Amino acid sequence: MRRARSRDSCGFTLVEVLVAISVMVVVSVGVVRLFVVAASMTRSARDRTIARSLAAGKLEQLRSLTWEVAVVPGGGMVAASDGQTNLSVTPPGAGGPGLNESPSGTLDANVPPFVDYFDRLGEWAGTGPAPPGNAIYIRRWAVHHVPTAPDQLLAFQVLVTTVARERARRLAVPHAWNGEDILMATMRARVAR
Repeated sequence: MRRARSRDSCGFTLVEVLVAISVMVVVSVGVVRLFVVAASMTRSARDRTIARSLAAGKLEQLRSLTWEVAVVPGGGMVAASDGQTNLSVTPPGAGGPGLNESPSGTLDANVPPFVDYFDRLGEWAGTGPAPPGNAIYIRRWAVHHVPTAPDQLLAFQVLVTTVARERARRLAVPHAWNGEDILMATMRARVAR
């Protein structure tokens, strides 16, 4: 009777418990890795979304500046172009280049007034040759007259990167862009108003 009772009382052996714990550990490590990868991908997606928004916003600011042909009394036409707005400050003010040609290299280096900086939430953090301490994003832009029609067409380019990627780029090959930077470009034709 005693033997029958001990066989009927179900329980787990030490080996079964160790196997179950081992399986749980392996599964838990996999799940933790999944959470780490998901958090990294979420952070990357957030950065790209903010960067796209910053680039699109600068393109809209550039497109909003005066670049037109005004009809004057008597039927004549006069080209009008904004050559004084500073878009590197918030709100935009006077004392800047407006739609004048930007120097070469404004997308490769922090060339005021063709650069500004933003914090982790995409709020304006400042401008100048070096990013302020709270800056996460660097936004640079270039304005060029299209050589085939310099009085009629402007090309705008906006690059948004992060301070961390910029530091890493300096340690690597200069001017080597990775897939994480956002580069947007558009053109604007002069129209009669």
